[in-house]
Amino acid sequence: VQLQASGGGLVQAGGSLRLSCAASERTYSQYAMGWFRQAPGKEREFVAALTRNSGSTYYAHSVKGRFAISRDNAKNTVYLQMNSLKPEDTAVYYCAAGRAITSTITTIRGYNNWGQGTLVTVSS
Repeated sequence: VQLQASGGGLVQAGGSLRLSCAASERTYSQYAMGWFRQAPGKEREFVAALTRNSGSTYYAHSVKGRFAISRDNAKNTVYLQMNSLKPEDTAVYYCAAGRAITSTITTIRGYNNWGQGTLVTVSS
């Protein structure tokens, strides 16, 4: 499945953005979906994930309560609503799809399909 992420941009601290990740095929509904981010000079890190039936969501501690992941299977799209953004949220955000299970859903190895990334810049 091919993924296309969009919605990044420049926003002031405290603002909001919604990222979208469009999948190329309806079979994406069989996959767990995740968002990861990579700041300059840092490793890619987990942000949020959603199981394939949307039964469970997972969040990194640093974004819990501020970010929300959701999916619209009718539109083959996953969203990441980001509120109360902070300068430390600045990064390239990547969406991912895979057959992750509970033990891998918050890890890179749980996913084998990646989008191209969208840049989020939060100014102070």
